Amino acid sequence: MHHFGFLVPSTNTIVEIEYGRLLPPNLQVHVARIPFLSRGSDDSDVDYQTRLLGSAKVEVVALAQTGVTLSADDYDEQITKRISEAAGVPAITSARAIGLAVRALGARRIALVSPYPIPVLERATRHYTDKYGLEVVAFESFSGAESTIYPMLGPDEARDAIARTDRPEIEVFVVPAGNLPTMSFIPHWERAVGKPVISTNQAALWAMIQIMGVEEKLPGMGRLLEEMPAM
Repeated sequence: MHHFGFLVPSTNTIVEIEYGRLLPPNLQVHVARIPFLSRGSDDSDVDYQTRLLGSAKVEVVALAQTGVTLSADDYDEQITKRISEAAGVPAITSARAIGLAVRALGARRIALVSPYPIPVLERATRHYTDKYGLEVVAFESFSGAESTIYPMLGPDEARDAIARTDRPEIEVFVVPAGNLPTMSFIPHWERAVGKPVISTNQAALWAMIQIMGVEEKLPGMGRLLEEMPAM
């Protein structure tokens, strides 16, 4: 049995559903909620919730709040160090997990397809270009609404956006948004375009499994989890 912790914004209603319904019994998620973070904000809630996750003896903690990770070049490193020290275990952000997952699949040219507004996708483009050496060939926002709306978006919106964005040079599609249901739909999206699709919750799970040293492949949630390439 492996236990892992996930820090999510207080408005996230998808992580427990995706992990609770799709994961085998030997992978147990423990979710803690925090306010939306911002550069320079009081992160005391992060410390408190992370310590509680640590008391549950989780093996790793991930933070799913991509927007704040993109707010400054060094924020990812700072918040990861803070979470790891509070929990007493390794930590990773979902934004970093996505970058590592693309590289683990041996890809470099990606497309960003997300309900995030355009300014966030522009920051994500700079982030993945500068920190991971990726080339963002294209990006598209298929919503732009607040994140509380994301759970009500159907899989067809992401599928159609992926199809509109597709072009030969794209190797991987990245669909960032932790409050967007993706994991059970990814195999359908991948078959439609013949390319891997990586989402926030999928990439974070892959990274945590790698960190925990679990030797298990998870079919039915996309190539990343089916193939389980090394980090």
